Amino acid sequence: MDNSKVEAFLTQEEEQEIVDAILEAERDTSGEIRVHLEATAKKDHFERAMEVFHLLKMDNTRERNGVLLYVAVQDHRFVIYGDSGINKVVPHDFWNKTKDLIQEHFKKGHFKQGIIEGVLMAGKELKTHFPWHPDDENELSNEVSRG
Repeated sequence: MDNSKVEAFLTQEEEQEIVDAILEAERDTSGEIRVHLEATAKKDHFERAMEVFHLLKMDNTRERNGVLLYVAVQDHRFVIYGDSGINKVVPHDFWNKTKDLIQEHFKKGHFKQGIIEGVLMAGKELKTHFPWHPDDENELSNEVSRG
């Protein structure tokens, strides 16, 4: 696997901007958002996203409200995947609208901006359905993970 493509996908500064966007998106919600990058999926992208979701323990959140933005860099593919708790409450077309927003940016080569916009859009929806409570804790890392 060619990790150099994954490393070159975002600069360290861009990655930090994404982490900041995740912190911003999670500020007033118990929901959890992760971004995962890898070179290629070697299988169906949706299946791989679900596998990564499990590997990152995103299915262990108390309210089942984790959202994963999975990007296979060399494949030019991404998946935005929400756990069962959030899927029950978001508007019917929410994930497609989020995907379209990210895709618009990606098509222009604005990868960082696409990821940030997707993260913020998911965070806004999470805040609506899963407001933050005083006993909430950040259950998952905000760092961008790599496969």
